[in-house]
Amino acid sequence: MKQSLKLTGLVVVLGIAAGPAMAQEKIKIGVITTLSGPAAVLGQQSRDGFQLAVKELGGKMAGKDVEVVVVDDELKPDGAVTKAKGLLEREKVDFVVGPIFSNILQAIHRPVTGNKTFLISPNAGPSSYAGKECSPFFYVTSYQNDQVFEVLGKVAQDRGYKRLYVLVPNYQAGKDSAAGFKLDYKGEIVEESYTPLGTLDFQVELTKIANSKPDALFTFMPGGMGVGLVKQYRQAGLAEKIPVLSAFTVDESTLPAQQDAAVGMFGGANWAPNMDNPQNRKFVAAYEAAYNSVPGTYAMQGYDTAMLIDSAVKAVKGDLKNKEAVSAALKKAEFTSLRGDFKFNVNGYPIQNFYLTKVAKRPDGKFQTEIVEKVFSNYGDRYAKDCVAK
Repeated sequence: MKQSLKLTGLVVVLGIAAGPAMAQEKIKIGVITTLSGPAAVLGQQSRDGFQLAVKELGGKMAGKDVEVVVVDDELKPDGAVTKAKGLLEREKVDFVVGPIFSNILQAIHRPVTGNKTFLISPNAGPSSYAGKECSPFFYVTSYQNDQVFEVLGKVAQDRGYKRLYVLVPNYQAGKDSAAGFKLDYKGEIVEESYTPLGTLDFQVELTKIANSKPDALFTFMPGGMGVGLVKQYRQAGLAEKIPVLSAFTVDESTLPAQQDAAVGMFGGANWAPNMDNPQNRKFVAAYEAAYNSVPGTYAMQGYDTAMLIDSAVKAVKGDLKNKEAVSAALKKAEFTSLRGDFKFNVNGYPIQNFYLTKVAKRPDGKFQTEIVEKVFSNYGDRYAKDCVAK
């Protein structure tokens, strides 16, 4: 009930309760994200970052009221397709924003882009749409999935780790993560463990890790999976012996639950809350004030997605009928990203910087990731050369 009240309140703030005469003048945006189950915190951050940006825009883009319709994909591909079609056919949205998980994106990509509606992903960035299957109706404000994992592979290689254990969930993003890690890492992979998506008990895998004694563990376990893994890893006494290199396993979405168990663990990212630029300092302060939590990349990318859409709507003066003009405006990405340097590659995926981060406990007792070093500069993904929608 509390969540329903919150969303209803947003409708009022954004001036959505307009009469029929104004209905055609609204910019309508559907947000489809995971808001239930162990991974709900990821979707909540993405939604909250997006809504914070819309609120800061005064609920308007190019002088038109903005209506945001939020739906929960429940991390179920079939259900997500039904809900995406509802956004298109019943709500008649101008843009679809989402989702968090790549398997959901793969389910809704064709229904949305095939309808010639713009789909903008604030998180999922599978390889499948970065190359030959790129689309002028699909943009990603996060990264191509491989890239953040390439950060960890390069760090492992540069630090001389000779033997690595790989632990990831068995779905597209998990497979992309392992592939991305191995692009730069040339040492021995002692074992690759692929667990079912949603796994919360890692005792079997932890026993294997302890027995194989690798130089480090590479893992990708988002949301509740990451909470379970990190706590169990620390409890098993492995954190002091085998360093953890991860992405989305220890971040601002999971740290409130992991807390001290995650301190010192490394991650790969395109941003961190302590990034030192004016727009980011303002965003972090506003997000913490609004939601009483530290924003993670999910929130940052959600915020940037709203600002990207705003820049495109302004560029076409609110006229969204000319799809080619809207696509061209989106591709220009004329907005100030919270991460600093940002532009789109030919395939609609970003060219940006990537960093090694480390979990730290702040003086106020909250936990956050902090930038250790820049690993890649102005880095585009390796699939863009195959994009035919140039």
